[in-house]
Amino acid sequence: MSKKVVTFGEIMLRLATPDNLRFQQSTSLSATYGGGEANVAVSLANYGVETDFVTRLPKNDIAAACVGELRKYGVGTSHIVYGGERLGIYFLETGAIARPSKVVYDRAHSSISTIERGMVDWERVFEGADWFHFTGITPAISASAAEVCLEACQVANRMGVTVSCDLNYRKNLWKYGKTASEVMPALVECCDVILGNEEDAEKVFGIKPEGFDVAATEGKVEQSAFESVCRQIMARFPRAKKVIITLRGSINANHNTWGGVLFNGQTLYSSPRYDLTHIVDRVGGGDSFMGGLIYGLREYKDDERALRFAVAASALKHTIYGDFNLVTVAEVENLMRGDGSGRVAR
Repeated sequence: MSKKVVTFGEIMLRLATPDNLRFQQSTSLSATYGGGEANVAVSLANYGVETDFVTRLPKNDIAAACVGELRKYGVGTSHIVYGGERLGIYFLETGAIARPSKVVYDRAHSSISTIERGMVDWERVFEGADWFHFTGITPAISASAAEVCLEACQVANRMGVTVSCDLNYRKNLWKYGKTASEVMPALVECCDVILGNEEDAEKVFGIKPEGFDVAATEGKVEQSAFESVCRQIMARFPRAKKVIITLRGSINANHNTWGGVLFNGQTLYSSPRYDLTHIVDRVGGGDSFMGGLIYGLREYKDDERALRFAVAASALKHTIYGDFNLVTVAEVENLMRGDGSGRVAR
């Protein structure tokens, strides 16, 4: 029986405008839930993996509905701690063609922002677990959230649990007097698997591709150009066994190219490139990649196949409304085999 995966972070109420409307046009908002580490947990639960999502929530009906949503998808919620003032909210205006999507956060004073060391019994949480995942969003929420994240990483290291991090740099969240460059290194030093995009490594660690201008991609991203980024990250964080970069070429808001590279210290694997036209919802794309990657690395023991599974899983996520990637292993493997026809399954 395979062991469980634990994720830790904030889940929010997501309020999105329908039909590509702008905020000032919309008279209704669609309510769902989402957040980086919760999205990863839902992906894994859909693949049949036992998961536990750890967060702090207020004791009210909105939080209860949120927990019910997680349970609906099979995510473990028994280690959620309760207290604090409110569930965070984010508002989403979905862009179209040349107009980018917009996110407005309303998450100040959320319950998880006032979480403190000692509130979560991490040794108990990690019983029966072999993987712990967090993102760079969680330590950006507050100094105390960053402290609890470090506490979790240190206990995971001590208990022999694999630790992964999605760097996920969000400049609008780092508001409590510390920068990502100050806080993230101590956390990433605990990580065995590090995921980022072409901007994260530069914004957080000042690491960029050698002889390559990310801003001039025009939808084309040279995968081999990022081997230097992976090598630099590994040199700085020697615990890391694998560094993965997601590569998004943005042609417009509805049309992206999508792929990734994985470096294991010796070999750089490049994924197939997907041409994503008519995107339904790209929010949660990176989380769906991470969920696929964790599944692939645990199940396949083959770095190249794990990378291909992650990219295919996240390509499918772009067709699904909401933060969660509601696909099965069979659907992802079908796309990996090259069936992207979209024919009706009868």
